[in-house]
Order: sequence, then structure tokens, then C-alpha cells
Amino acid sequence: MSDYDKKIQYNKNQAKQYEWTPEWFGATDFDERLVKNIIAFQIENGLSGDGMCGPATFRRLWTIRQEDDEALHTLPDQGYSNRVIVHNGTAHEILWDKVRLWSDEGGLTTKDGCYSSYAGKKDRDPSFFVTHWDVCLSAKSCASVLRKRGISVHFCIDNDGTIYQLLDTQHAAWHAGGRNWNHTSIGVEVSDAYSLKYQDWYERKGFGPRPIWKDAKVHGKTLKPFLGFYDVQVEALAALWEATSRACDIPLELPTELYGVDARTAAKDFKGYCCHFNLTNRKIDCAGLDMPMVLAKALEIRKKYEGG
Repeated sequence: MSDYDKKIQYNKNQAKQYEWTPEWFGATDFDERLVKNIIAFQIENGLSGDGMCGPATFRRLWTIRQEDDEALHTLPDQGYSNRVIVHNGTAHEILWDKVRLWSDEGGLTTKDGCYSSYAGKKDRDPSFFVTHWDVCLSAKSCASVLRKRGISVHFCIDNDGTIYQLLDTQHAAWHAGGRNWNHTSIGVEVSDAYSLKYQDWYERKGFGPRPIWKDAKVHGKTLKPFLGFYDVQVEALAALWEATSRACDIPLELPTELYGVDARTAAKDFKGYCCHFNLTNRKIDCAGLDMPMVLAKALEIRKKYEGG
């Protein structure tokens, strides 16, 4: 089988799983033209040009196709019934005003079978928390991508700071890329389309301009400028760190080496809060995030919770 034939077969399989068609790339069939068009799309969007529409390429393409979807707007605040997150069926207070559970009207869910259920078993006792960015335009769009890909995450943080809990943290979500990591961790996707070309979209939709993060370093290289998190998302993230720390007894600590936890020992030895790039050199999220600052905010929230 030629290299082109392998790429074509791969794209057929991925298209069936993610429900895309060659027309999404300006082609009419699964052929060499499609492969070339995918390569052009990948290079244009800063991806490795291999001609195969895998998870990263699909997520970038999905975001582009979602730009004109009015349903991606955060709905006007209709009131939030919760200031809680849920671990092992028990509600735990979170000091944040905008939280929606999977069971709430307007809540987000993961697809059945896209996580490992620990229902009715002893406490899963997660030991660390992983922060991701979603490379999507909204939490709703991110949830759609996760369902299509057959993966999951416990939380999403939307553009306006709304925290969505998609499933009980007792369950193991498929978000960290390694079986042991998934079974011992909690994950959040912070909504952020990443590419500077979406700055106009955020402004047109009324969210305001995003901060631009510059000179972010990860895995020994400096990234080109990209869109960072809104302040309200950072505040929400700090509140989520603090609440999950109390609910799951995860220490409010960071990796001692911020740019490289040993991935082989992370699942066994690391306890605390990290980013996805800390676990593997294949990921760059969330380079540029001021983790010590988020931690400081979480510790201040803890003092407030304890009445200090």
C-alpha cells in the first residue's frame, strides 16, 4: 500500500468517526487532492502538514466552521441554581457564582461510554488536576468536539467564566492521554481558540478582546503570540482549583519544575495542579498561563472559605 493509499484510508476512517466529508476541505472524494488540500490547510493553520485529518486538524477545522454558528454565544444569564461541584455524588461548595451541572438546563454533558465509570465503587481518590485549553470558540463547541472524538473532560470554562461540570469527578474522564493519568486525575478545558485570527470574532460577538500572550516558553522553544485567557476565566479557574482541592483532597501545589514534570512518574508521584504540557512534550497547553498567580488566587479563596 502506497503512502497516499495509507493517508486516504486513514482519512476515510477519521471522517466516519468525526462525521466530516471531503467537501470540508474543498475536495470531492477521498483521493490525492484531498490529501494535498489537508496539507495546505494544516500548514496554513500552523499544524504539521502530513495530509491526515487527525484530532488536532479536525479540532482546528471544526472551530473555523463554527465561526458563524450563533448558538455558540453564551446565553444571557438566566440565573444559576448552583454554587457547587459534585464528587462521588456529593455536592461541594465552590466560591463562584456561575456554575452549571450536566443535569441543569443549559448544562453540557459527555457522551455515554466516553469515560470510565466508578459509580458504586470506592472513592476514585484523584490525586492531580490537569488544565487544558480547548482551541474552540466556546464550551459548547468544545463539548461537541469531545463527543465526536469519543473523549471527555470533567469541566469546561466558557468565555464568560461559566464553569460547566460535564460529569461527576468520581468518574475517570479521557482527557490526559494516558491510562494512568486519566484514572488518577481531573481535567478542565478552558475555552480559547488560540489563533490571533479569532480576535475579531470575540470582539464581534461581544466578549471583548482577549489578552495576547507573548514569549510563552514550552519544551525549550518560544511560541509565537497567541490568544490567552480572559481575566474572568482565570478567576473561575482559581475557584475551581480551590473547590476540587477541598472536594478531592488534592494539595494546592504546582510541579517543582514548571516546564517538565517527568511524565513517567506523574501519575504515581505528582499530587497537585499542572497543565497538559507538564505531562508530555507532545502538548503545549497551557503554556503562558501564570500558574503561580492562579495558585495564589486559589489560596486566597481558601482563606475566604475558611473565614480568614
